[in-house]
Amino acid sequence: MKENTYQKWNIILGWIVFIASLITYTLTLEPTVSFWDCGEYISTSVKLEVGHPPGAPLFQMLGAFFAMFSGSSSNVAYMVNFMSGLASAFTILFMFWSLTNLIKRVAIKDSELTTNKGIAILGSAFVGSLTYTFSDSFWFSAVEAEVYAMSSFLMALLFWLGLKWEKSFSEPRGNKWLILISLVIGLSFGVHILSLLVIPSIVFIYLNHYYKKYTIKNFIIANVIAIGTLIFIFKFLFPFTLKFFSASELFFINNLGLPFHTGTIIAGIIIIVAFYFGLNYTRNHKQYLANTALLSILFVMIGFSCWLMLPIRANTNTTINENNPSSARELLAYYNREQYGDSNIFYDTYYSSKYDRQPALDANGEPIMEDVEPKYEMDKESGKYIIVNDYKKVREKTSDKHKGFIPRMVMPSSEPYYKSIAGIPSKSQEKPTFAQNITFMVKYQFGYMYFRYLFWNFIGKQNDEQGRMDPFNGNWLSGIKPLDQFMLDLPQDNLPTEVKENKGRNLYYGIPFLLGMIGLFYQSSKDKRNFYNLLLFFAFTGFAIIFYTNPRPFEPRERDYAIVGSFYIFAMWVGFGVYAIFEKIDSLKSSKAIAVAIPTICLLASPILMASQNWDDHDRSNKYTAYFNAKAYLDSCDKNAILFTIGDNDTFPLWYMQEVEGYRTDIKIINTSLLATDWYIDQMKRKTYDAAPIPSQLTHEQYRFGTLDVAYHTGQVKDRWDIHNFMKWISVSNKKTYIEISEGKYEKFYPTNKLRLTVDKQAVLKNGIVKQKDADLIVDYMDLDVDDRGLTKNRILMLDILANNNWERPIYFTGGSNADEEYLWLKDHLQLDGLAFQLVPIKTENKYGILGMGRVDTDKLYAQIKNWDFGHHGEDFYLDPESRKNSISYRNNISRLVEALINEGKLDKAEEMLDLSYEKMPIEKYEQYGVCLGFPEQYYLLNKPEKAQKAADVLINIFQEKLIYFSKLNSSNINYLFDEIETEFKLYQTIAADINKYEKDETYKKKVEDEFIAHIKLFEDMMN
Repeated sequence: MKENTYQKWNIILGWIVFIASLITYTLTLEPTVSFWDCGEYISTSVKLEVGHPPGAPLFQMLGAFFAMFSGSSSNVAYMVNFMSGLASAFTILFMFWSLTNLIKRVAIKDSELTTNKGIAILGSAFVGSLTYTFSDSFWFSAVEAEVYAMSSFLMALLFWLGLKWEKSFSEPRGNKWLILISLVIGLSFGVHILSLLVIPSIVFIYLNHYYKKYTIKNFIIANVIAIGTLIFIFKFLFPFTLKFFSASELFFINNLGLPFHTGTIIAGIIIIVAFYFGLNYTRNHKQYLANTALLSILFVMIGFSCWLMLPIRANTNTTINENNPSSARELLAYYNREQYGDSNIFYDTYYSSKYDRQPALDANGEPIMEDVEPKYEMDKESGKYIIVNDYKKVREKTSDKHKGFIPRMVMPSSEPYYKSIAGIPSKSQEKPTFAQNITFMVKYQFGYMYFRYLFWNFIGKQNDEQGRMDPFNGNWLSGIKPLDQFMLDLPQDNLPTEVKENKGRNLYYGIPFLLGMIGLFYQSSKDKRNFYNLLLFFAFTGFAIIFYTNPRPFEPRERDYAIVGSFYIFAMWVGFGVYAIFEKIDSLKSSKAIAVAIPTICLLASPILMASQNWDDHDRSNKYTAYFNAKAYLDSCDKNAILFTIGDNDTFPLWYMQEVEGYRTDIKIINTSLLATDWYIDQMKRKTYDAAPIPSQLTHEQYRFGTLDVAYHTGQVKDRWDIHNFMKWISVSNKKTYIEISEGKYEKFYPTNKLRLTVDKQAVLKNGIVKQKDADLIVDYMDLDVDDRGLTKNRILMLDILANNNWERPIYFTGGSNADEEYLWLKDHLQLDGLAFQLVPIKTENKYGILGMGRVDTDKLYAQIKNWDFGHHGEDFYLDPESRKNSISYRNNISRLVEALINEGKLDKAEEMLDLSYEKMPIEKYEQYGVCLGFPEQYYLLNKPEKAQKAADVLINIFQEKLIYFSKLNSSNINYLFDEIETEFKLYQTIAADINKYEKDETYKKKVEDEFIAHIKLFEDMMN
């Protein structure tokens, strides 16, 4: 094959895989906002606001550009989502060209490029690239507005640029590629730092040229240089640049009395001048290497300049302005993620320190006190930056007794899981050993949190449920029954319908993985140097991320999206595997037909198979669950409400609705976690759109950083205080309201935790907090017993809002937590309105936990539910786990309304609502069977036995399938799964009991009873 013909087809096929990928992602793109961080990213992109640290300004600026083509606010999310799809398609394009580059080197190492080899090279790269296109984790990020898709694109672009640079080493001005690489590295900081992990591989591309032959010594040196370059850029260049800006700002303002931000401008000028003279000097003195190095650093800095967006926009007080990085010092804190606390991946404190926390002692046996970072604030009155926190010797240094190297088990809240995984006795209070830490790292972090994800993508996936190291959920699965049965120790025959029809059950029979392993060994034997480049890429984007982030057991969701870079490399090895098979067969019999047939067969066996398996659970084209969930939350609130939210999924989509679509901007949304920070409180005290500031008497000086972080309860007073008196106590600066907690260190205290909020009935009725029909139910006061140990800043601010609201604005809570403090210790004074709970001065005792919390105003709740859209369009829709989890509130709240309507004798409306729940939320798709148990009973109470039987049959069939499957398990599994079996029987028994109680058809009643007894008997032998 002629070189120009090969290059022509290389370009054509590259764009074909790009188009195929782009079409795939466009067809499966989510049309609106998604759960998790997507709502925040879309919101901050459209209006160039400031998101959570460490920020993604380039992503946001590009998102704003794509949003310009939306046409209307309702299409903004689609266009920002499309940006991810487009970036992902470009990832595949550059992957294809990188693959053809690398495979070609092996193919023509000792021979010329024949037509057969040319076809095989292009075909192998085609298979490898499309394998990554349809891989589970990469596809997931490609159809939503998250940073991981663009981060993958930058990684692919950087590696391809590295290969282009390599070809130009001996050419004049060949280092232009290095300059471009440097610019892209700088830009990568504006998306996600994951992109930087390709740096060691790029450095090795150069070192492979520099070292013609590796010895043990220079190989070690090369690795130190490669990793050192990454550390220099990530840990030195940008942090110290920001520190220089910060120090300059403090010096010129505090020491020389210049205006604010002057020091930042001077620092910028100094850096520009330094580069100017440095470049001139190295060029005039013909110091080419130094000149190239300076140019590279300069272009990295130019790329990093996209970060200027953050302080520029923060100074305009945008509605979303997380951490408020409005000055050089605050920008440094933002970059360092100081909000999330300190952690050390090489030496840190274990969870066991809580049992025996010992201070480090000096030579005199006194505890050693450490300094903390001073917190500077801009003081406009003095024209200086002032330190607002105590920072000298305020933190007690702990002894090294419960510290260790390579600390993996550090989170006290995860202690039971650490112990279970590492084999530590559950009652042990001893420091975990180094060996136990390594056991946890190897078994859970690398084994479960990495290799399981790798196998998901290239062997197959059991289902879409999050795994907790149990055999039922979240495991890799091949579809080869003997192998799966051996690995899970579970039979793979007669599986329940729920298991077989889970759309996340994707079986590839291990074919992509086998091809990848063949390719890995093939490249390692044929091209060791480039194999090591890929291996570094693979290790840094996989194992290094796991090691650096130190994931704790069973986080809120699976984290496979963070390590897709390593899957990128494994998919490249799939391409090598295809070529390896071709080369082996071609050596036996060479023909053009074989060169075409091998890639074609592998195309069907890998990417096409993966596409067919993955399409149904990656197609989000009709998914609106996050959008309508957010709308339902906002619609639950009356006009000018204050809405307290807790987590990401009841906050970010709501931000999107207000920021992007301008929906219900009269509501003040308050995230209770962020309310622990002074910058967020400041923002809540400002008007946003149509929402008035929060009612609050505390001033910035009273809650700023280092102040009022906690107030301690002392218990001297047993009487109940009026909440206004309590807030007066909190707000006064009198020394008598402080307690010394350590030498020279004082904190606020409160003498009683028993508070009372007096109810102004006229204001309550006037402002519509309670309807006139319920006026007689209004109580004179509401008593709340706050925490008897202490109150953190966010809880104090919530009490501040409650005390100063004066019943003028309705207060709501999104729920989702059972903690009393999330509801201001007033769970008995809630009303269920749609999805949110309104605080009302009517007492309703809660006897059933979070699912039975709050009173029900049937007229109001009925009107709310009638307007619900359940967020899925089409018949064969897919509900992802997060949508299923959120559906519990929908189902439960409808059930509670039905119960209340029945009690009020409004049977027609009750049946309408019950039918709505049953038809709009099919049991088989939404699962959550425990919340569905009320269907038969409520239909019986409505005198609709046919509907009751229909619902009961669906549930009974599900329980029976599971129990029959469990009955086939061996005795060791029965012991392990006893809780699962017991749960299924309890659910089954509830249905059977309701039928026995209400059913008038004796034949049907007897049938259900006999079947229940028969299923109990399935387990008699095992139990004996």
